[in-house]
Amino acid sequence: MDSKRQQKFARLIQKELAEIFQRDVSHLFQGSYISISGVRVSPDLGVAKAHLSFLLNPNGKDLLKEIQFHSKTIRHELAKRIRNQVRVVPELIFYIDESAEYAAKMDKIISQLDIPGESKEDPTNPFRSPEEEEDDFYEEDEDLEDEEEDEDTRDR
Repeated sequence: MDSKRQQKFARLIQKELAEIFQRDVSHLFQGSYISISGVRVSPDLGVAKAHLSFLLNPNGKDLLKEIQFHSKTIRHELAKRIRNQVRVVPELIFYIDESAEYAAKMDKIISQLDIPGESKEDPTNPFRSPEEEEDDFYEEDEDLEDEEEDEDTRDR
């Protein structure tokens, strides 16, 4: 669990890195759209791990290598932007964020599942229609009336 200080610092780094990738150094990466999906900062604020996602770019690993090659330039741009707000500019470590690919993979797997239809005979099914629940309610009332009549006849 990150402290509030780490979270605040991570949000600052994420915002500034996003602007740097979109405006300042986009020419270094052939105009690829690079978004920062998250930043995690070490407790001493000396290391920032940035998770990148590359939209419309099939060769993400090559682009990541190029980003890592230019990491000093990116860190310098970051330092120019946040130098009045922090004591030390963190070392930047970049990772590919694969959550979008993972979500697409899971969506594909779920869509291929063969899920049987709902059974109307199962009274414990939480997904029954309201009409079925009404029918059960009336059946319970009739059962209660029958029991009351039985009790009346026993008392006599």
